[in-house]
Amino acid sequence: MIKSILESLCNVLRVLLAILVGALVVPVIMQVIARYTGIIPVYLWTEELSTFIFVWVVMVGSVIAVWDGIHFDVQVIPDSANPLILFFQKAIVFALVGMFGAMFFWYGIHYTEFGNNQRSVMMQANLAAIHITVPLAGFLWCVFSLYRLVEAFQQYRLTKKVTA
Repeated sequence: MIKSILESLCNVLRVLLAILVGALVVPVIMQVIARYTGIIPVYLWTEELSTFIFVWVVMVGSVIAVWDGIHFDVQVIPDSANPLILFFQKAIVFALVGMFGAMFFWYGIHYTEFGNNQRSVMMQANLAAIHITVPLAGFLWCVFSLYRLVEAFQQYRLTKKVTA
């Protein structure tokens, strides 16, 4: 049941990511047309908006990548044939992702509070809308990596029973 809830959450994030990427196209196209053709005036807010959307794209994408197991994992040594060592290899990666996620969450709360007291230059948008991505992503990295750690342990136990 937990897996289906987390998978549904990730699917919602995938839809959000698609919407954000689609939304990112609009200000970028406006910037390109304004700079290279002169057909429309140069709107400075488009650069700010595209940066804000890009931050959201990166953070939402990183959360999806953690769920899919394709983020923060640099394979330095090949996967072991020994199930216990393979579990420890995976556990180290998931634990590190979880620790970094916890740090992003904890310090991201203060970062968001700091952003809440600031406004962007052109759009006068509250920067908490951008800074909130850090603790949200950190929290979801923790949740997803913890789930993957439990999943890796269950896989190890299953492999251990099969070989016994």
